[in-house]
Amino acid sequence: MPALTEAQKEFFWTHGYLMAPDAVTPAELAALRHDFNDWVEESRGKTQNYGVMIDGRPRFDLEPGHSASQPALRRINSPVEVSQAFHDVMADSRMTDYVADLIGPNVKFHHSKVNSKLPGAATKVKWHQDFPFTPHSNDDLVTALLLLDDMTEENGALEVLAGSHRGDLHSLWHNGVFTGSIEERVADDMQRRAALCLGSAGSVCLMHTRLAHGSKPNLSKLSRTLFICVYSAEDAVPLVPNPVPSALEGLVVRGARTGRVRSKDFALQLPQKPAQASFFAQQAATYDG
Repeated sequence: MPALTEAQKEFFWTHGYLMAPDAVTPAELAALRHDFNDWVEESRGKTQNYGVMIDGRPRFDLEPGHSASQPALRRINSPVEVSQAFHDVMADSRMTDYVADLIGPNVKFHHSKVNSKLPGAATKVKWHQDFPFTPHSNDDLVTALLLLDDMTEENGALEVLAGSHRGDLHSLWHNGVFTGSIEERVADDMQRRAALCLGSAGSVCLMHTRLAHGSKPNLSKLSRTLFICVYSAEDAVPLVPNPVPSALEGLVVRGARTGRVRSKDFALQLPQKPAQASFFAQQAATYDG
């Protein structure tokens, strides 16, 4: 049986995103929160990025200003490799069913991460589209942002430009620098027309890979943590190395492997893989423009 209604699917393809409730069970949500809270406690004893991904970069990314008394763990790369709870939700949950309803029947996993804005976190996410970071032979990719906390206007909620997935692919390169963000003039216009994605813990925001989006800092006393999984249609083939590499890349989570490739006409400049723990360092780059 389909997990999403026809009205929900129509909303997604029209607007480029969909807030869907009950993407995980209460037990699954509790397990995810438990493991994340353990990582936050572990981070109190660290003074720099730590852990190792399969490409040698740090798995755990700390925001500048992190301390034992005020932890600021902002990114966990590929948590599905170090947590059974995160692996199981990625591979087989109601969230996975939602994605299959949009780009299935054959769906494979590309990468995962946790982005967290702990209380008082200064990190903002500049406006960008995901596809220029992870171009594939076609754009049937969905970024599933599972809310581990309630997402409110005060704690740095996701902001999107509805319908932008049907428009241009915006360059993330400016004056020879890969900034990981859309040109400021264009981003300012997007900000003026943005819609907030608000929801309760356990909900998921399903976002088309070409949808323009960003988020502001967390100015509240409430955490805003997202478990982010990127999925593609099985016949979408990656064109660049994975920015968050995982031994599980290509895992078929719904349907079957066909061995077929489907292509779509588009043009973009290839991305620059992060040299540090996450793209936050790329977005901190400056350029004249």
